[in-house]
Amino acid sequence: MAELSQTAIPDLSGLPVAPGDIQAAAETIRGAVVETPCSYSRTLSNIYGCELWLKFENLQFTSSFKERGALNRLTALTPEERARGVVAMSAGNHAQGVAYHAKRLGIPATIVMPVGTPMVKVENTRHHGAEVVVTGATLEEAAAYARSHGEARGMIFVHPYDDPLVIAGQGTVGLEMLKAVPELDTLVVPIGGGGLISGIAIAAKSLKPSLRILGVEAWLYPSMYNAVHGGNLPARGDTLAEGIAVKSPGKITTEIVRRLVDDIALVNEAELERAVATLISIEKTVVEGAGAAGLAAIMSDPTRFAGEKVGLVLSGGNIDTRLIASVLTRELAREGRLTQLSLDIPDRPGQLAAVAALLAEAGANIIEVSHQRTFSDLPAKATLLQLVIETRDSAHLDEVMAKLGASGLSARCT
Repeated sequence: MAELSQTAIPDLSGLPVAPGDIQAAAETIRGAVVETPCSYSRTLSNIYGCELWLKFENLQFTSSFKERGALNRLTALTPEERARGVVAMSAGNHAQGVAYHAKRLGIPATIVMPVGTPMVKVENTRHHGAEVVVTGATLEEAAAYARSHGEARGMIFVHPYDDPLVIAGQGTVGLEMLKAVPELDTLVVPIGGGGLISGIAIAAKSLKPSLRILGVEAWLYPSMYNAVHGGNLPARGDTLAEGIAVKSPGKITTEIVRRLVDDIALVNEAELERAVATLISIEKTVVEGAGAAGLAAIMSDPTRFAGEKVGLVLSGGNIDTRLIASVLTRELAREGRLTQLSLDIPDRPGQLAAVAALLAEAGANIIEVSHQRTFSDLPAKATLLQLVIETRDSAHLDEVMAKLGASGLSARCT
């Protein structure tokens, strides 16, 4: 991919957000927002050949960095504006940040969320005391409703990313990362509308101009990639990273990304799923799809970061428990640890026991069993046996399949 940034020393003049605005935001939110850990991961570093430092923004009270920008924006409201209340649109994390801090500050809040927003984010937003309206097939449709709803009631619209005060608040993540690990070479940051990476880029480049900033988007929603490269890749579909599923990035944020972000990587759904599963299994931390995008980018091309000191922003951890279960079991299947087998066997006593004995001898564990006699094109005296088995890894699965084949059984992975 072509590099976006063209100069070693970036020009920060004339940007809608200045480094001083981010320093001021840090003072504003101090004590009300968690200064999350930025910790070295020895295991991930060994696996991917670089020094990886993880910024655990999933450990915020609302499990997302979005609190930072929301609080910075809400604090700037006049007493009269606070009395009128605020309205925001969000796929979940901005919603919770606005709702939580609005309640703390005594500000009425209405949040508009698009249809399809994970229920955990909808319910958490309600629990923080905001009025929640679920409408609109996309974030853009939800935004249009939020604006009209707010204008009719005189409420202040709090944009999730295209607002200088919000961008400044998000930029405090960059300040904290470089305070914790000044020697970082590269920061890898998820991109949705662009508020987080814009703020981080301004903060980080002001402190260390040589620092490389890499943005990450889902292949299904390459909106910022399109904006800065003049591309027309489609933005559509259901992505695990719904927190960065934005069809149109911000105008302010696009300008900042063009000037300060060095490149944008695109990651697919399998890479996002693997990153979520890896963070759970290795770091014992729950991260949503958007929050795992940075690790997904490293997994997809580790040579790009070889030998560097890399900071990853784990931007949020609001993921439905059912979805976590699905992601983990799908990853087990990819690793060859869970497999569905289909076998054609004679329909007579002892056949299932014989198959079970062979699998036991091979060290495989049977998880599920199903016989299919009716909806099959097998002869009437045969049956389709479907099994879900557990093995140690793909090599062990190969051994199991070889043993079944040597016994005259026709087994296939399905």
